Amino acid sequence: MLGIRLICVGKLGERFWKDAVQEYEKRLAGYCKLEIIELTEQRLPDRPSAGQIAAALQKEAEAIRAKIPQGAAVIAMCIEGKTMSSEALADTLADMALSGTSRIAVLIGGSYGLDAALKKEARLRLSMSPMTFPHHLARIMVLEQIYRALNIQAGGKYHK
Repeated sequence: MLGIRLICVGKLGERFWKDAVQEYEKRLAGYCKLEIIELTEQRLPDRPSAGQIAAALQKEAEAIRAKIPQGAAVIAMCIEGKTMSSEALADTLADMALSGTSRIAVLIGGSYGLDAALKKEARLRLSMSPMTFPHHLARIMVLEQIYRALNIQAGGKYHK
């Protein structure tokens, strides 16, 4: 069974975000082995300099790298990434599995995104939209699209 590790910078605070995540964890249980890792976002002043942001992103990148499973295909969620349909994501995940990939790590950054070097290391840079979303919502959207993609692969009726 495909192993998917969702590595997220920032923690979910409100109950409704946690409830949504639990719903997708339940739905995905039949399709993959899902693991969600939450990392602490680096604290920055109210008006951080570009250098302070870069240093924080580098520290977060180190913590993220430490949680990426050996040999996993890395998907970095970032606004400048490639957009694709749910069907195309299903095909991409299927292609990864067919090429021998058994582990996928999906990365979601915090308020300032992901470190540029970390994004370059990813096998796929993926964007849900050119719009900006809070990382809490992005987590739910990523889980929804993973569920939808795996359901498409399985020939399910969820995707219309």
